[in-house]
Amino acid sequence: MDIMLLLKTMLVISESEILKFSATAPHRYKKYRIPKRNGNGKRRIAHPSKELKFIQRLIVNKLESILPVHDSAKAYKKGVSIKDNALAHKNTRYMLKMDCKDFFPSIEPQLFFKVASSCGINFSNLDKELLSNLLFYKLTRRSRLKLSIGAPSSPLVSNFVMYFFDAAIYEYCSELGVNYTRYADDLTFSTNRKEVLFEFPKVISEQLKKHCNGSIKVNSIKTVFSSKGHNRHVTGITITNDSKLSLGRSKKRTISSLIHKYSLGILTDEQKDCLRGHISFAKFVEPAFFIRMEKKYGKEVIQSIFSD
Repeated sequence: MDIMLLLKTMLVISESEILKFSATAPHRYKKYRIPKRNGNGKRRIAHPSKELKFIQRLIVNKLESILPVHDSAKAYKKGVSIKDNALAHKNTRYMLKMDCKDFFPSIEPQLFFKVASSCGINFSNLDKELLSNLLFYKLTRRSRLKLSIGAPSSPLVSNFVMYFFDAAIYEYCSELGVNYTRYADDLTFSTNRKEVLFEFPKVISEQLKKHCNGSIKVNSIKTVFSSKGHNRHVTGITITNDSKLSLGRSKKRTISSLIHKYSLGILTDEQKDCLRGHISFAKFVEPAFFIRMEKKYGKEVIQSIFSD
């Protein structure tokens, strides 16, 4: 694969101009922090410049046809959603959830090229230089190149570097009657076999070390075992005791309360936007709840939320 030729052809600029841009690309990011979903601390976002983002998309369009992604990976794939991720685990009794610590920032060019080589995908030294600079960023001038949260190329790269890990874990799980999915940094395992999951945290840590250069590690404080009779959540979706997908009681109460406030005309524009997202998600995950809201508040009210 010739990255330089691709860029010269698509951008209609010289090799020297591409090299000049590439040299500064790791610093062409707007960096800021946003609160984490769990409220514990903030997540660093590194958003590429308009020009760099355009180039990253060109590269992704070329790479996605040659970089394998395992079927166990459910995030960032066309036609696959968090609902599909949850559905894979709905008919089981026992569950284990694990999390990879600082997932994107733990991925460096060396890991990307190691996995590529193992797949029989060989890049020239020039291609390696270009891909390193154009797909990875530096927090400071002296920082190491890392994958950013915010670049359009990062999802594909992250799924690809986990290919051999996903394949190894899938095979291991299949032999033990365990379901496995990975949604970005969230690993979910489920089974109907009692106690079989207790050895998994050790195995997962060993396989991450083997296949990911030791750079990607488990965030042990987020390791959670659960079973039927207790709340089971997969990527924000609740699995009920009768093996159905649900929004969960708390989210349902929030949505119903917001619809009531909307009907009274006391929601801000920001709250209306939030409510639209909640309702769309509810209709997708738990249609029966959406229908109940239509019956409770009236179809006209629900429809007006989206036209207001």
